[in-house]
Amino acid sequence: MFLAVRLGLPIGLALLGLVCATLLHSSRGWWLLLSVACLAEASQAFQQGATYLRHRAAIVHRDGLWVKAFRPMARLLGWEDAWIRSFLAWNNYRIEEVFAVRKARKALVMLPHCIQLSRCKAGVTEDLESCYHCDQCPVGDILESSLAGHWKVCIFNRSHKAARHAKEYKPDLMVAVSCSDRLLKGILKLPEIPCFGIPLDLPRGMCVDTTFDPSLLEQAMAHLVRPRAETPDNIQPLQTSETA
Repeated sequence: MFLAVRLGLPIGLALLGLVCATLLHSSRGWWLLLSVACLAEASQAFQQGATYLRHRAAIVHRDGLWVKAFRPMARLLGWEDAWIRSFLAWNNYRIEEVFAVRKARKALVMLPHCIQLSRCKAGVTEDLESCYHCDQCPVGDILESSLAGHWKVCIFNRSHKAARHAKEYKPDLMVAVSCSDRLLKGILKLPEIPCFGIPLDLPRGMCVDTTFDPSLLEQAMAHLVRPRAETPDNIQPLQTSETA
């Protein structure tokens, strides 16, 4: 959906400009200028590899303008979440293009506190290894995967804390799990850090007993991140978080 609008609209306008330039000789220059501008706007979607990473901040900023511009219309049509998820899918596709070839060396897994059951008393926001392994939420699966893969995993209860930690840690890739709206805000707020986003399901609404498939996280880490050996030089804390 997002890609159809992001590419289809400027390319369509460029073609319209060319047709009008052919038919309307008196204003040909303006129509040609419109066509060139529209093609330049669409061209950002075709940047790949190192070029994409080098210009990612500018590309994400422009993509964000498109998301915001059409979000009210998507909301009116009842497609708001689908619209945001289509942007996230496009963002993830671009990230996969880059890191499937050149795997990340310093990755950071960002998780929201709401994946823990609301009635659970385990202090996972302080220490992921305090999980009770009751198999009633995804935290236990994530703990096992993080120990096996030596991932750097952080669970946060505030998005501004997560953003601050990401800026301080400076990963070359973030793999973030959150609701689609928060993922969108995070990607637009930190465009300089490549982010692969995994949206949550919200069976009980925002921020309460949210769910997702941990295998999606495992697949992303295996596909995009270079395996880390457990050596004294590269072991880092599994958990870094702050409480409100």
